[in-house]
Amino acid sequence: MDLSAIDPQILVASLMVASTPILLAALGELVVERSGVLNLGVEGMMITGAICGFAIAVETGSPALGFLAAMAGSALLSLVFGVLTQIFLSNQVATGLALTLFGLGLSALLGQGYVGIKPPPTTDLNFGPLRDIPVLGPILFQHDAVVYLSLILVAGVWAVLKFTRAGLVLRAVGENHDAAHALGYKVVRIRLLAIMFGGALAGLGGAYLSLVRVPQWTEGMTAGAGWIALAIVVFASWKAPRILLGAYLFGGVTVLQLNLQAAGVAIPVEYLSMSPYLITILVLVIISSDRSRVALNAPASLGRTFHASS
Repeated sequence: MDLSAIDPQILVASLMVASTPILLAALGELVVERSGVLNLGVEGMMITGAICGFAIAVETGSPALGFLAAMAGSALLSLVFGVLTQIFLSNQVATGLALTLFGLGLSALLGQGYVGIKPPPTTDLNFGPLRDIPVLGPILFQHDAVVYLSLILVAGVWAVLKFTRAGLVLRAVGENHDAAHALGYKVVRIRLLAIMFGGALAGLGGAYLSLVRVPQWTEGMTAGAGWIALAIVVFASWKAPRILLGAYLFGGVTVLQLNLQAAGVAIPVEYLSMSPYLITILVLVIISSDRSRVALNAPASLGRTFHASS
């Protein structure tokens, strides 16, 4: 065992990269749930984004087009969920689970011809001399554009929900859709837009997995990342800044266990591999022990069906 082989700077920089897919997916689901909709199809949207982004990037040679294609593909898939739950009033839980199963199957079918292929590289942004700053340079200024975009989106979602009229309307729909409807707001339209936004971010997170985090296509490569994203929304009490904390916590544990494996720690690999998920479950159990706090922060209309005639 050689713990000196673990470089703290590389560890923190890797943490940011490892956390980005889950951060994006959780942030999108936060917006969806703040509108009063529970979409359990995050895993399916992420894996769909992973294959859509990978395929387009390989065919065009452009990672940027791959990311855009992933967002578009997953947004369209989420729109199917939106139409079924908001217009045809299907059960949100059952439809979300079906969306995940559909996404997993569709991605396996589409990805058959891309196994073993390397995608075009995604280059880091050039910050010039900032990259050479001791300690901070390698940690903060040697990442690709999506890492910084995810941080901007956290700040943007927080600001929109807290300070803008659009954010107020979205939160009103999530708290009491009947009252919002009585005031003249288009509840279904607002929720469909929120669902598509959440789908687009989940797709972007999936594409980041296949193009940057693990630059290859492997069937089922999300490996539960969508479910972790759903858990992080609860962990964050439906607040954007805490989404960042939850995603970085999970990403940090994931990167740490990989480094511990490489350092030869005398713990079975299986235990190290399951540690990020065990810690996530432990955190959720601790948070859920205070049910009144969870109920207070959750949108009041979350998961409830909206009837325009009511």
